[in-house]
Amino acid sequence: MKLQFDANLHYQERAVSSVVDLFRGQTPKQSNFTVSAYAGQIGMEDTNHGIGNKLELTEDELLANLQVVQLRNGLPQTKTLKKNTYDFDVEMETGTGKTYVYLRTIFELNKAYGFSKFVIVVPSIAIKEGVYKNLQITQEHFGNLYDNTVYDYFIYDSNKLEQVRSFAVSDHISIMVINIDAFRKSFDDPDKESKVNIIHRQNDQLNGMRPIELIQETRPFVIVDEPQSVEGKGAVASKKAMTSLNALCTLRYSATHVVKHNLVYKLDAVDAFDMELVKQIEVASFESVDYHNNAYMKLLSVDNKKSPITAKIEMDCEIKGSVKRKPVTVRTGDDLQQLTGGREVYENYLVDEIYCEQGNEYVSFSTKPTILRIGEAVGDIDDLAIKEQQIRKTIEEHLNKELALNHRGIKVLSLFFIDRVANYRYYDKDGNTHQGPYAEIFERNYKELIQRPKYRTLFQDVDVDTPVEKVHGGYFSVDKKGTLKDTNGATSADDDTYNLIMKDKERLLSFESPLRFIFSHSALREGWDNPNVFQICTLNETKSDVKKRQEIGRGLRLCVNQNGERQHGFAINTLTVMANESYDVFAKKLQNEYETDEGIRFGVLESHSFANIPVKQADGSVAYLGMEKSELIYHAFRDWGYIDGKDQVTGTLKVALKNNTLTVPKPVAEQRDAIAAVCKKASGNLNIKPAADKRVVALNKELFLGEDFRALWDKIKYKTTYRVDFDSEELIQKCCDNLQMNLNVGTAKLVYSKAKVSVTEGGVNAAETQRLSVLAADVKENLPDIVTYLQNRTNLTRRTIVEILTRSKTLPLFKKNPQAYMEDAAKTIASVMRLLIVDGIKYTKLGDSEFYAQELFDSEELTGYLNRNMIESHRSVYNYVVYDSEVERSFAERFEGNESVKVYAKLPDWFKIATPLGSYNPDWAVVIEDNGQNKLYFVVETKGNILADALRPTESAKIRCGEKHFAALGQGARFVKADAYERFIEQSVE
Repeated sequence: MKLQFDANLHYQERAVSSVVDLFRGQTPKQSNFTVSAYAGQIGMEDTNHGIGNKLELTEDELLANLQVVQLRNGLPQTKTLKKNTYDFDVEMETGTGKTYVYLRTIFELNKAYGFSKFVIVVPSIAIKEGVYKNLQITQEHFGNLYDNTVYDYFIYDSNKLEQVRSFAVSDHISIMVINIDAFRKSFDDPDKESKVNIIHRQNDQLNGMRPIELIQETRPFVIVDEPQSVEGKGAVASKKAMTSLNALCTLRYSATHVVKHNLVYKLDAVDAFDMELVKQIEVASFESVDYHNNAYMKLLSVDNKKSPITAKIEMDCEIKGSVKRKPVTVRTGDDLQQLTGGREVYENYLVDEIYCEQGNEYVSFSTKPTILRIGEAVGDIDDLAIKEQQIRKTIEEHLNKELALNHRGIKVLSLFFIDRVANYRYYDKDGNTHQGPYAEIFERNYKELIQRPKYRTLFQDVDVDTPVEKVHGGYFSVDKKGTLKDTNGATSADDDTYNLIMKDKERLLSFESPLRFIFSHSALREGWDNPNVFQICTLNETKSDVKKRQEIGRGLRLCVNQNGERQHGFAINTLTVMANESYDVFAKKLQNEYETDEGIRFGVLESHSFANIPVKQADGSVAYLGMEKSELIYHAFRDWGYIDGKDQVTGTLKVALKNNTLTVPKPVAEQRDAIAAVCKKASGNLNIKPAADKRVVALNKELFLGEDFRALWDKIKYKTTYRVDFDSEELIQKCCDNLQMNLNVGTAKLVYSKAKVSVTEGGVNAAETQRLSVLAADVKENLPDIVTYLQNRTNLTRRTIVEILTRSKTLPLFKKNPQAYMEDAAKTIASVMRLLIVDGIKYTKLGDSEFYAQELFDSEELTGYLNRNMIESHRSVYNYVVYDSEVERSFAERFEGNESVKVYAKLPDWFKIATPLGSYNPDWAVVIEDNGQNKLYFVVETKGNILADALRPTESAKIRCGEKHFAALGQGARFVKADAYERFIEQSVE
């Protein structure tokens, strides 16, 4: 199978355009059909030994572009840019396609401005192999997307320096992937020449040049993958190494930027979960309760900041006649029996040494062999017994997901991470392999669970016939004899293992491979990013520094089906983490990591929080609220007690939002609803749910098979087709009117620069002394093929486009700044087209044989989380109603409490209405009894605000299409839009 890539994901397009738009004003790359006086490639220049990138913009122009991008994305504004030091951050949560985004950005930068030299710096072998794999599997995708633009890529290898020469001299896109370790060692001392990386040494193959010098001359765009790891370890050497690349611009991509630069795009964990761009997380765990039979101890921390040195140990202490687990501070010489209230199980546990070396902390005892290490617990229920339950529950979760997903063509994978290979496979003295305890536990429990009748379905949804030894397997590093071994994840042996993991990525996704349960070494965790991992179980024996974000990160990506197509929605994508602590502790730790690692400030409103609220202008265009008014709102909220001195949302604001009594400053009164929406988002929290609250939704057969619902379904089940009629003359005229009103294209500029040249013992240097931009009078721009450009973006005929351009009388602006004109014109025309298409759409019922069968309600398993996204139901066709928003929850509760509601249903996602803008899925179908006499049938669309101006244009247009669809059916079911239950009831009697 081949993984498929969606080129139209809005959040990824925004991330790409956020970088590309930084260079607006740079001369656009010319099309193949443009005749120009300048025959050279735009965005490139000849160097002494090859071809390099060329930047025409001043720092002031870059800063202006940066501020526009930051305003659009609702980010804090950068005030100044360092001259010739252009560092930009893109923040994207793990699993949202960060690698795809920066690879596509490369193509867009080349397409727009001709930039062609790119260096991708990675921190580790695992990420290096991952990037290379992505370059391979996206080759066909990018070829189709960019008309087979010529490009090459390679992993830097010090034994293949000819690749560096080719990189320097190529005149097309060239991408080099390099590990920071390959160029971090550089010394000016000639006596240390043998210790430096080869990239910094003179080489005869390169005519005595250093490979790094060839790279420097290209002025590459440097893309740093996981900069916190690249520049975090060996920080001084790494930062010096990064400087040695002589980057034209450095783009850093990560979910956790430790060192902050100029942020241009942000998609943090909150956004990713809110938009369902990653899997839903659920956490399962095993904890001992009331088990105090042994000397339980868990080392929490050590402290040598003051004398005496102390340690904090969690123990089972006797308090007022009962045993409670609590942390206790101990010192050298302390008797744990005394500290725990005289409990005999702690007899002779005398603290001998508290060792505080970072990474090797421990506590030892004078008369006991026990060694306590941070995070490790001893004296609890047998560790292997707990691990057996973890393995068993992971298998069970896996098989349950197979029941739900196999028929959709989605293969389910489970990952077990272990820290000792011998626990899975070990060797006897003769070199023969044997199963370790974890493999034995797995096979014993799998054989038992697979016999359950629910897994032996008529349609064979679960593979119960494959021998157990073929459904699980291990990925570990091996020594020269082929023996599995423990490693740290950064050795040459690991390089081969990462290669195998990447090579097997697609194979593991296919049903043709029986392997579904995978055991791997914890040190290799970073190499796993298979999208169909639905369960993760960590079975480490020793202390682990792995963060919760890393633990869930391997399974966050949305899954794919057998066609390699990404599947969306939490209903399908749920990651189960087998945690070693309670759900509450896990969630608290995870949130703390998001706060410390990503800098997410949960529950805060800042001075820029409201800046990118869209505001409709008098001429119909849309602008942003802006920083000035955002700061006005922020200061008013501080004064009114809506936020405190640390910008935290207060209870006062939450009550105002709940009661719909939010007050805003008068100058922004018209934007109150949008401001409230921002406040509601800030008042929320991460969408993590405990497995214990999970419920399976079942049909309420009495209501589902009853006459009321059958009558309702017969009125709404039919399918339609549509055609679009619009007047070409009307389209042309409206486009002309909008172009005349909205286009505002600035004049092109020339850049003037002056430098002082000095000749010293160090060489010849040029130091810039002056740079300024001036308006260009009567500059003859190289005009691109605007008709083809607009045709590709609008699908209109060339004749129509020419008519629009000439009749709008805006072509003089095209000569002033061609690229800006083309981009703005394309957006304006597309906006007009969207509205005209919906206005002119006509639906027709396909016939009595084309409909959604009522039996489809029973075709898939639905799950939810009680009190979080579902309520119990007695009037719906399901025993629980899963809701997507507070508005939907409110409607469901009111439906349940209204005796006039005979039956209702949350319409499933397979109930779709075709529109030119994509499928539309209404919210509810309802039957109401009017005064005990007539029965009224409704399809209801619920939104927080149903006014067209408050909805996104595409969303509003889809709802209008839905309205026309049901009108065309003519079966007696009314389509109603409502933002509150009261409004729906009012409309039901109109």
